[in-house]
Amino acid sequence: MKKRTPLAPVIPSLDELDYLTLDDEQTIDGIQLVDQDLSYQDVHSLLVRQSVFQRVIMQRNHLVRFECSNVRFECCDFSNTEFIGGSFHQVVFHQCKLTGTNFAEGYLRDCVFEDCLGDYASFSATNIKDIHFQNTSLEQSDFFELTWKHLLIQHANLTGSNWLRTKLQGLDFTSNTFDSLLFSPENLKGLIVTPEQGLLIASTLGLIIE
Repeated sequence: MKKRTPLAPVIPSLDELDYLTLDDEQTIDGIQLVDQDLSYQDVHSLLVRQSVFQRVIMQRNHLVRFECSNVRFECCDFSNTEFIGGSFHQVVFHQCKLTGTNFAEGYLRDCVFEDCLGDYASFSATNIKDIHFQNTSLEQSDFFELTWKHLLIQHANLTGSNWLRTKLQGLDFTSNTFDSLLFSPENLKGLIVTPEQGLLIASTLGLIIE
């Protein structure tokens, strides 16, 4: 399968802000935000576009109808934040903490997750296209009922990740590590694995290989 590179964020010259508050139906456009704590907030219809966030902490937020386009997040912490139903277009997460972050039922297009910690993150029932996970830990993460096209996962820890009711045909797991996976056997056809990974999956299915 031909690999596709997600479109990079288009970010113009930026205005650096010393302080930012989040409000319902707010638009954040063309800013650079550094070393801010925006945690424990419940915000509806927040739009962020053409911006860079660096070392911003956004833990345990509940962001309803969140939209994000052409944004780069660097060394940010989104632990246990809810993006349920959120929309992400041309977004990069670089060295971000995404432990327990909930992207469920969202839409992701042209996004890159690189050198991130995404254990226990959820992409359940999410619709994704042109997405790369690179050098990212996704242990115990949830990809249940995922709808995907052009998904690339490289050098990731997938131990305990949940792929139930997700079609796996065309996915390449050969550069990733895992000692257990949850998957639907009827959707296993076409998954690309190493011989060692194949033996592990076979044992999960109850096969005895001598």
